[in-house]
Amino acid sequence: MKRILPFLMAVIMCASVMATNPVKVYRGTSTYYSDVVCNVKDGKVFKGNSSYNSDVLCHIEKNKVYKLNSSYNSDVLYTIRDGKVYDKNSLYESDVVMTIRDGKVYRGVSKYRSDVIATIVDGYVYYGNSTYSTDRMYTIDGNLTIEEFVAVWYVFHYVY
Repeated sequence: MKRILPFLMAVIMCASVMATNPVKVYRGTSTYYSDVVCNVKDGKVFKGNSSYNSDVLCHIEKNKVYKLNSSYNSDVLYTIRDGKVYDKNSLYESDVVMTIRDGKVYRGVSKYRSDVIATIVDGYVYYGNSTYSTDRMYTIDGNLTIEEFVAVWYVFHYVY
């Protein structure tokens, strides 16, 4: 029993360290450390490989993405509900910026193939309907919630 306890403690500590590892987002097809655009950890999107609070580009609380480290209503960038991404605090259909469904990102509330602005496959995000490596916007090394994905989308398209 005395030998099992330290082993279990080590396993628990390793599991907690692994659970807090950031999800890194790389530019294009790269997976080089120098090509990390941002990383997501604990509901925050950090600049590059940083984990400093001063380098938070946006963060997620419940179904909202906020600017920087703010929690003010006036700093809401997006509200996400049922795969629809609304501008700021709105929940009006006319304010849907994009819809995420079945591995595709559509412009507004569209369901048309011609309105696909990105395709998500196995951690890769491609321009439009493409799945060619030359059309890869970025590579996500890990799993993101839809809210985290929207925050990364914001960083990739509006911060850099």
